[in-house]
Amino acid sequence: MNFVDPKSRKVTPEMVITKLKEHGQTVTKAEAKIILDFMYKIAILSVNQYVKL
Repeated sequence: MNFVDPKSRKVTPEMVITKLKEHGQTVTKAEAKIILDFMYKIAILSVNQYVKL
């Protein structure tokens, strides 16, 4: 399965931290990286599933 290289992503862990802080959630940089990894994987799976329909 092809996943996006973290170096080429447009959303950074710092952006995740900022956005979640706006909504009252506090996360570390390591947690933000995990969140981004999960979200990119789900996005790719969703697109692949949609294309196969």
